[in-house]
Amino acid sequence: MFTLKQFSYIKYRKIFYVISVSIIILGLTVGSVRGFNFGIDFTGGTMLQIDMGREVAVSEVNRVLAANDIEADIVHAGDMNKQVIIRTVQALDTAAREELLNDFFTEFDLTDDSVLTIEQFGPSVGDMLKKNAVKAVIIAGLGMLIYIIFRFEWKFGASGIIAVLHDVLVMIAFYGFFSIPINSPFIAAVLTLVGYSINDTIVVFDRIRENLNIMKKNKLEELIDTSINQTLVRSLMTSVTTIVAIIPLYLLGGETIRQFTLPLIVGIVAGAASSIFIASPIYFQLCQITGGPKYKAKKSKNKN
Repeated sequence: MFTLKQFSYIKYRKIFYVISVSIIILGLTVGSVRGFNFGIDFTGGTMLQIDMGREVAVSEVNRVLAANDIEADIVHAGDMNKQVIIRTVQALDTAAREELLNDFFTEFDLTDDSVLTIEQFGPSVGDMLKKNAVKAVIIAGLGMLIYIIFRFEWKFGASGIIAVLHDVLVMIAFYGFFSIPINSPFIAAVLTLVGYSINDTIVVFDRIRENLNIMKKNKLEELIDTSINQTLVRSLMTSVTTIVAIIPLYLLGGETIRQFTLPLIVGIVAGAASSIFIASPIYFQLCQITGGPKYKAKKSKNKN
């Protein structure tokens, strides 16, 4: 009977590489050609929060916006969804805002008191958010690299960082391919994923390190395959239970919660895949290039 213990991850590593690279290239290419759907947090724009006095369908609000040639994200808020929050992708000057609000007043029988909040976001704020987001990911990556090198060895560290980079690129590719809005919650999800993904990868690495001192007669390829299979159920169950807990938040939470949970779900799936199919095979190839794993080499030297 076929079992997961018989599967060789190292043998088919090139297939995994091709699949991962293809997904990333496809998503990034589509996103670059069509343009990534950056939200108001990055492009600048206007946010209006209006008390409609009753729950109004999004299609009714969109009709007024379309009449003013305005594209926006619309979410309900407040008690019994009586409020709407409108986030435009372009900044509206005073004249444009007044014209839009007058149409709302006429269409829904509202007054000036119905307008709860008006906020403007300049593009410079979005540029600053982008730069800070990149810096945060780089700092987190360097911190993890230093820890893994200190705790294990540099080949584990390099493999882990490549796997994390893979997960982040998969998330960006997913958003680019499906043109999903990228806002501040996306950045928070990316930083959360960076820590989550590397934790899953380190579990596999720790088992590899243990087996380097136990399975001394096995080939490195067999040792890594065995280590992955030994931690496979744990890795998959951790990812599955996390996703199961997040899905209700995505289905029942508000728009802001969905903007945080969606990239988390995508990232957790990518992270589980990278810890199995990417990180360990890359470690194997680095060992081939540099002459073998550090721990096994040390043990052999002591015996001689």
